[in-house]
Amino acid sequence: VQLQASGGGVVQAGGSLKLSCAISGRTFSPNAVGWFRQAPGQEREFVAIWNARTTYYADSVKGRFTISRDSAKNMIYLQMNTLEPEDTAVYYCAANQNRIASGYARSVRAYSHWGQGTLVTVSS
Repeated sequence: VQLQASGGGVVQAGGSLKLSCAISGRTFSPNAVGWFRQAPGQEREFVAIWNARTTYYADSVKGRFTISRDSAKNMIYLQMNTLEPEDTAVYYCAANQNRIASGYARSVRAYSHWGQGTLVTVSS
């Protein structure tokens, strides 16, 4: 199983970007997928997850970011609008075959597969 994230780049504050994550692995159909991010000197943090058809968002991105998936193509996406300099980070996609208990789904330790990360830089 491999996850390949793409779509990062440099954008001005207030702008938008859409991240994509391609999941390869013929028999792998995850029930939990998510996006996490890691800013320099910070720990990796939860951004948005899709867990057994329920979505969750970090408070800092709620109303600005939207996670979605295309099961037929085995892709997940993160649409990011109204970007802020504080959103600057390396963004990682993650997936897990099984649904994750809701109280644990925001934890990086809950996910068995990770992409390599894509850098998003928001300039002020």
